[in-house]
Amino acid sequence: MGWRGHVAIQQKDEQGNETLFEGFASYCGVFVLALFAFGFVFQNFEIPSGSMLNTILIGDHVLADRITFSSHSAWTPFLHYRQVRRGDVVVFLKPNEPNLTLVKRVVGIPGDRVHLQGGVVYLNGKPQNEPLAAKASFYLPYRDDFPNVPASDGMDITATWANELPSHIQAGDLVVPPGRYFMMGDNRPNSLDSRFWGFVPQENILGRPLFVYWSFEQPEQEEEQVSAGDRAKSYLDIVEHFFTRTRWSRTFHPIR
Repeated sequence: MGWRGHVAIQQKDEQGNETLFEGFASYCGVFVLALFAFGFVFQNFEIPSGSMLNTILIGDHVLADRITFSSHSAWTPFLHYRQVRRGDVVVFLKPNEPNLTLVKRVVGIPGDRVHLQGGVVYLNGKPQNEPLAAKASFYLPYRDDFPNVPASDGMDITATWANELPSHIQAGDLVVPPGRYFMMGDNRPNSLDSRFWGFVPQENILGRPLFVYWSFEQPEQEEEQVSAGDRAKSYLDIVEHFFTRTRWSRTFHPIR
């Protein structure tokens, strides 16, 4: 009886050791998969400005899908790929400023003819019903009647776009060239978008934001904080006000 009991205890210990090792191996596997996912499939972004209000708020942290809009790969046929569509919200590198990441909505795809009249977007000759787009409380000619007001009459327009813009206008419409997209923020009155710096090349598109995984109330920033001092202040502010300024209701809020 004692001998059999000794064997049972020994077997239990051996099983316990195996379970511990298997558990460690499982954690390692999960860690490797997480690294792969966040290195190749997903990427997180913080929203510093209000150009996409109220679809995306200042201080939203979003998780973006990097695969859907990428080039099709033969070694990953199980992944879903598709072309960028009108109405998609996308994350991209700002043209001529590769260190600045922006989030806007696709308004025009290659071949589309776009113009604004009184702030209303006309796409291929038809006015668009855009319930998510904010309306301006006052009129600005270049912003609201684009592209039929000269760039010289507008503000915050890049010199490169001011020179290029006339070559894309046909019969009062801006014609989107191949491989390019016309982007606008949902906060139309306060969005520096394709009206001010031009088309976004396909290769600049990084992905599609899926949902908000965390949202923290903070002031608007024109550009990302790059100095160590600014980042340290930002981290301290988050630690101090994490519970009181986190927008808990936006956790897992989908972006459409």
